[in-house]
Amino acid sequence: MMTIAASRLLADGAVCFVGIGLPSEAANLARATHAPECHLIYESGTIGAKPEVLPLSIGDGALAEHADSVVSVPEIFNYWLQAGRVDVGFLGAAQIDRHANINTTVVGSYEDPKVRLPGAGGAPEIAASAKEVVVVLRQKSRAFVQELDFVTSVGYAKGGDSRDRLGYVGSGPKTAITDLGVMTPDPETKELTLTALHPGATAEQAKEATGWDLKVADDVARTDPPTEKELAVLRDLHTRTEAAREQRREA
Repeated sequence: MMTIAASRLLADGAVCFVGIGLPSEAANLARATHAPECHLIYESGTIGAKPEVLPLSIGDGALAEHADSVVSVPEIFNYWLQAGRVDVGFLGAAQIDRHANINTTVVGSYEDPKVRLPGAGGAPEIAASAKEVVVVLRQKSRAFVQELDFVTSVGYAKGGDSRDRLGYVGSGPKTAITDLGVMTPDPETKELTLTALHPGATAEQAKEATGWDLKVADDVARTDPPTEKELAVLRDLHTRTEAAREQRREA
């Protein structure tokens, strides 16, 4: 449901800068269903990527195989992202706080971490420069934390107008999609607020899976359940991806 809910946010024709993992899954589901003309950009330099299987990393050859173009990394960031040509950035995270700042660097102290994560990649620049950002991650108290172990990418900083004072050109995270529901920032404080629940999920579950006192909207919406087409396309994508990875392991 999380992947499907995230995919529905991507409009046909939009230019989307995509992170690996759940964001990539959601973006490719959108392209295969309601948004066939969306343009997927990956930081390795692929523009208009149309992978037949989900990429393992930004360096996966599947991204370039059917892409409209492959350009240099500086061009991706300088010409496309920083020049305001990206409508939406799809990002994942290991941790997120109440103001949608995210951590993809370390769990624990930076000098002696419990877990060394993949790192920033292009996420800080995407968070700063995309016209808007969607964050996709599973909702657990260890992920939705009171305080990040490391601030990799800035959402709304300390809330209020603190992001505006940083001078970023992008408007910041507009939505956080989890396996329980949907959060959007409060218009004034920029604190994430639960505004929708997926089928079967409850506000109590969402609050228990959050490391701060999660605010809940007065009128929480209910996400539409997945359609048969969405499920079929997503399952087919998973099947093809697993088959391709099995072939690689055997090669």
